[in-house]
Amino acid sequence: MIKLIIGKKGSGKTKKLIDMVNTAAETSNGNVVCVEKGDTLTFNITHKVRLVDAENFGISGYNEYYGMLCGINAGNHDVTHIFGDATLRIGSRDYEELYDFLDRVSALAEESNIIFCFTLSCDEADLPAKIFDVAQKA
Repeated sequence: MIKLIIGKKGSGKTKKLIDMVNTAAETSNGNVVCVEKGDTLTFNITHKVRLVDAENFGISGYNEYYGMLCGINAGNHDVTHIFGDATLRIGSRDYEELYDFLDRVSALAEESNIIFCFTLSCDEADLPAKIFDVAQKA
């Protein structure tokens, strides 16, 4: 399952993400991972969550981002949730590439039983409708 937190800058996406991450950490019987760009969430996310800064690994673009998500799954089979902040800054603002990424992540989610949640800093109306065939609004 993929959930999307969508809204323009300043609409409260990160606050909602933080709440979802911390709730997942309290209720999960496995590991919770949060991927971000930069280290802005360090003091807002519980220490129970593995916080990963994509910049530390030179992740840029959706193919590299997908590879990182696969690596997280391969390295630890008890991951229950993976959250991603600043998705469009890590990947790109090309919504066709975003769809392809989410489609691949959807297959990974189904295979691994991981719940994914990503923030998208954009207007929902700008997104292609087919994105909601593979992801749902959180």
